[in-house]
Amino acid sequence: MTGSALPQLLRPRALRPGDLVVIASLSGPLHAADEPGLQQAVVVLERMGFRVRRAPLLEAGRHRWWSAARPAEIAEEFNGLLRDPEVRAIIAHDGGQTALGYLDLIDVEAITGDPKPILGHSDISLLHLVLHARTGLVGFHTDVATPGLGGHWQAASAARRAELETLYSTLLTGTEPIGALPATPSWECWRAGRTEGRLIGGVINRIVLVQATRFALPLEWFDGAVLFWEEAGGHASHVWSYLQVLRHSGILDRIAGMVVGIPCSIDGLGTLDVSPTLREIVLDVLGDRDIPVLGNVEFGHAGPNLPMPVGIRVGLDARRRTLSLLEPAVRRPHRMTEAVG
Repeated sequence: MTGSALPQLLRPRALRPGDLVVIASLSGPLHAADEPGLQQAVVVLERMGFRVRRAPLLEAGRHRWWSAARPAEIAEEFNGLLRDPEVRAIIAHDGGQTALGYLDLIDVEAITGDPKPILGHSDISLLHLVLHARTGLVGFHTDVATPGLGGHWQAASAARRAELETLYSTLLTGTEPIGALPATPSWECWRAGRTEGRLIGGVINRIVLVQATRFALPLEWFDGAVLFWEEAGGHASHVWSYLQVLRHSGILDRIAGMVVGIPCSIDGLGTLDVSPTLREIVLDVLGDRDIPVLGNVEFGHAGPNLPMPVGIRVGLDARRRTLSLLEPAVRRPHRMTEAVG
């Protein structure tokens, strides 16, 4: 895509019962110990009404360094899935450290010709941001398959699992806005206010990294946006530094609101009186920028993920602690060939 005008959203076709969802190694490998989690993820997707298949690289023990395979091999398999008309959605098995190696190898024409939901978070944030920048594709920032659907979901209560299954199924099959996401008592108002805007975000370190590449989102796309982010690992000072990068780049001056995920395994947060809380870090960098900030929302590495569709217009009311999806993430079939499969 060229120019800096807001992109025309590229929504995938809504999934139907029996459609094929493929679990793929888009970054990290499948360890043998994680095989039960993967099998449980298949059960979850099948319970939603979909057929499920594993991509060939998703084989326990296969790896190259920290990756499932060489970046070019992952890209080749990913492109094959994008081009296959039978495949209606792709969900990442896990995150990792590999997507940066094949951002330039993705078949963008296959995406624009037949857009499909690509689901995942963590390293998959890079795919959501880059593909949104290049094509307008809605990014499905959701749980990954193995540690998410097959892990965190299984540790949740039966009621929460049922709620998530309904939410994800509606996200993929429904052509009406979902509305308010289910809030929990963990949500905190860090700065009051209300706004509406397009949802953009992911893991904060991945946002910073992608903005350093030629696939960066134009700064103008952040005008009036609601920025969502989370972080896992590292140190509190790293989060402060990433936010400072977003400040220096001008992104914090453009956004209209912020939603922050529950922190996961970050050292140096809220240790007695000597360390800041994540709220204090955020408000310190924001300074006098008077935008609503909603904190401790369930998306990211800390547990089961609420869906955060990149590019979709949302409504944020931090004081009331509500976040609403104001648009559907998928569209109705609009061609006869699509309607009949």
